[in-house]
Amino acid sequence: MNLTINGQEQELNFGVRFVRELDKVAGINKDGVQLGFGLTRSLPGMQTYNPATLSDVIYAATATNSPRPSRNDVDDYIDSIESIDELEKVFEEVNQGIDKANALKAALKNMKA
Repeated sequence: MNLTINGQEQELNFGVRFVRELDKVAGINKDGVQLGFGLTRSLPGMQTYNPATLSDVIYAATATNSPRPSRNDVDDYIDSIESIDELEKVFEEVNQGIDKANALKAALKNMKA
């Protein structure tokens, strides 16, 4: 899926690099040790339409893009969405992208069990 952020077309990729980046952005850090769990912590926020979680997920999904949007660019993109219907559509499209990603299917299956 693609989004236009700060005038740039950005492709969102939900593969292994996405998970690694999400672990950095939203994972658990204990005493300087990165423990991961970014996906586990983010999925409930995506289901409840938490805009900060949406920002983290979009930012992580652009990890391999050049140029990559900044976190502020992603926040500004979400803040600029004018209607609830449009915001809900973005959440739904991102959630669909996550659900379709081969790299995430086993994790998603285990989380739903």
